[in-house]
Amino acid sequence: MATNYKLCFASNNQNKLKEIYRLVSRSISVVGLKEIGFDGDIAETGNTLEENAEIKAKTISNQYGIDCFADDTGLEVAALDGAPGIFSARYAGEPHDDSKNLQLLLKNMLDQPNKSARFVTVIALFFKGQIHFFKGVVEGHITMQPAGESGFGYDPVFIPKGFHRTFAEMSLEEKNSISHRGKAMNKLANFLNNLLS
Repeated sequence: MATNYKLCFASNNQNKLKEIYRLVSRSISVVGLKEIGFDGDIAETGNTLEENAEIKAKTISNQYGIDCFADDTGLEVAALDGAPGIFSARYAGEPHDDSKNLQLLLKNMLDQPNKSARFVTVIALFFKGQIHFFKGVVEGHITMQPAGESGFGYDPVFIPKGFHRTFAEMSLEEKNSISHRGKAMNKLANFLNNLLS
């Protein structure tokens, strides 16, 4: 693979960047929005995770002339008809507040016997003028007792299927090995490895 391939990840979320740095081949230089000098907001006006991810990737790629990928992630709770879904990051309104989002989710889940949920991540890669999508899904359920100090967002209340701990109780490596974003990122990394080798 080319050792000087530069790729932008359209995010300033340091938690996401940390996760991704560990998953992508070291021969790819991944830069965040701060590193290319972008400090604005990109309006996520899509109706799906795919549309929102594509909007972000294309906006940055067209503005800076760099291949770019962006992700959009949603927590889909069965008892809430798939909510918060594409509104996961701003479930409790603006500005984005993880703690308020979590509190609202637990409030809405109080009388719901069905606690099943899933995390979905879609990555859109805008590469040499073409769009490619990579999707990762992890099934699980919501616990009403937040636990753990790691992770971010809804991690303290999401227990993946087959486990008895929340994402926030796992190390970053363990979470990445089973998470929605980890799955989508591995698909992206494999695609780039095959394409650029």
